[in-house]
Amino acid sequence: MRTILAGMLLATTILAAPAAAKPARISAPQAAAHPSPQTVDTFIGTILADAPDAATIDRRCNQFIAEIDRRQALLEAQKGTATLAATLRPYDDLIDLIGALSGEATLYREVMADDARRKAGGACEVKASSASSKLSLSRGVYDRLKAIDASHADGATRLYLTRTLAAFERAGIAKDAAGRADVQKMQDELAQLGTDFESNIANGRKTVTADPAELTGLPADFIAAHKPGADGKVTISTDYPDYVPVMTYAASEALRKRLYESYQTRAYPQNDAKLRAIFDLRQKLATTLGRPNYASLALEDKMLDTPDKVETLLTQMADAARPAGDRDYAKKLALLQQTKPGATVIDPWNNGWLGQQVQKATYSYDRQEARQYFAYDNVRDGILQLTQDLFGVQIRPWKTATWDPLVETYEMLDHGKVIGRFYFDSHPRPGKYNHANMVPVRSGIAGRSIPVGALVMNLPAGSHATGLMEHNDVVTFLHEFGHMLHGMFSGGQQWAGVGGISTEWDFVEAPSQMLEEWVFDYDTLKTFAVNKDGKPIPPELVAKMNRARYFGAGMGDMTQLGLSNISLKFHEAPAPADLGAATRAFDARYDMIKLPDTVQFQDSFDHLNGYSAFYYTYRWSKVIADDMFTQFAKAGLRDRATADRYRRTVLQPGGSKPAAELVAAFLGRPISLDAYRAEMAKDQ
Repeated sequence: MRTILAGMLLATTILAAPAAAKPARISAPQAAAHPSPQTVDTFIGTILADAPDAATIDRRCNQFIAEIDRRQALLEAQKGTATLAATLRPYDDLIDLIGALSGEATLYREVMADDARRKAGGACEVKASSASSKLSLSRGVYDRLKAIDASHADGATRLYLTRTLAAFERAGIAKDAAGRADVQKMQDELAQLGTDFESNIANGRKTVTADPAELTGLPADFIAAHKPGADGKVTISTDYPDYVPVMTYAASEALRKRLYESYQTRAYPQNDAKLRAIFDLRQKLATTLGRPNYASLALEDKMLDTPDKVETLLTQMADAARPAGDRDYAKKLALLQQTKPGATVIDPWNNGWLGQQVQKATYSYDRQEARQYFAYDNVRDGILQLTQDLFGVQIRPWKTATWDPLVETYEMLDHGKVIGRFYFDSHPRPGKYNHANMVPVRSGIAGRSIPVGALVMNLPAGSHATGLMEHNDVVTFLHEFGHMLHGMFSGGQQWAGVGGISTEWDFVEAPSQMLEEWVFDYDTLKTFAVNKDGKPIPPELVAKMNRARYFGAGMGDMTQLGLSNISLKFHEAPAPADLGAATRAFDARYDMIKLPDTVQFQDSFDHLNGYSAFYYTYRWSKVIADDMFTQFAKAGLRDRATADRYRRTVLQPGGSKPAAELVAAFLGRPISLDAYRAEMAKDQ
């Protein structure tokens, strides 16, 4: 999941999900014509999902920026006693406006059908980020907020104000006008570089050609969808629906190697210069703000708030995962040696293929046997039904404009009241964002607006004939939808800045990672996992899946720790001369699969833009997720009382309390690594 980066240094406020849409679509804000009577909600309106051209997106963006500037100027010029109603409320409205603009801009860049509109979205992202930075460096706004007496306010409001002032201070508000202008310039440059970096990845799609014989081992529907061209060759892309099956099932090592090398050099070399500039500018920003490095700056508002704490976490998790990883590696290598006698190492293009081969040989689990039960349409409906069963909500179609005919739209109701709306953009297109994420498009504010979000994914489309998914795809789908649920259920806060997914960033993955457990549960799977004849997945197959589940978990986590180390180390010191070599070295500290010298993974590792130094989020959130799941493991995965308590104590509060308090309230104790350690020991 990659959340919106609307002003990274105001993470606890700006990164809240933006404000919610109104039922009727308006073509564009009308602030210029009617500046005074319009409320923020009326101005924001709904997104231009079917914006016909780049000019429309540009115009909408400029109108938003003008309204943000106007409201910020009014707040800066405010006189009299600073109060929550007179001062914090207009500030929160600015947060709402910037968040709404950021959400739209990100969505346009990720999903629009042509390059011009995607570029317009990217350009608008830069403007939104600049507006966020400008607000974070406004001495006038800071002084007004600091003057508020919040001693009699509720706890959520006091926390919001405290976090907001701290974010201003981290941003450099204490500097003089010239110093703040210098920081603003750096933030603007970083925003542009980040947008360029991500666009290059989206446009970095590559293809390889293969002889039809090289498709041996791949599923029949994959082969049927990849007919030879006039030259007798089959074209295979680096898109997920091509890449994952080939790396998992293709018997041809030569094909796997060609595709792997193409995949790992997307956006290379063009992104190397962008990435170096990002690292250099972040380091300069950090030292300008009095920190030794950018990692120290970026971590200050996280649950693990120093690089040393992150290092300790990585070490503790590696201590738990490495023995399991050693067992995984030994099983894979033994199987490899059956076809390559004398082999002593596992090359990365063999890793996925070996994994499923071991699962078949050792655990009698065949992923191809399982995938016949996971047609996209059924999986989608099953995930929606699970949500309704678990949380007692209703989900129904939402009639609204979309940017592509295959986009699906829904709204969620609780006791008859609409509490959120969302889009599923689930299938690949040229130029589209090529991973999976949830984009918060509108935030919810109690009594004013409801949240709106979009899942942007790249899954096969349709039914059994065209839309068969890997079980891992099902996990990804539910994971991303978990972010959506977090945003929907937390959309009733009194402030935009504490609603939505506005908790500490290194907590936001935990609810989604915990939800993944449900698609390993037979009682859940049998409700939607059916084959082309309508027969549900057999319980014996699900039992095999669960026996095989923890094989590979140790190696997988060591790989994730390697990625976390890449993210952290690039931000603890000036960037080294050879980014590719440094990436491979940082990865090798934990990853058990050595990256070959041909790999230039850094140029397509999009989290280096969005997550900067804190990719470790995924590992820390995994620890929390495993710990929280212990409550469901005891009570039952379908226990409504536990689900209601979880929704009420963890999801619904959003960012109105520290994440550690939310988790402790659900668990009845502080967070522990015990559940994670127990999981790593399961496959002996």
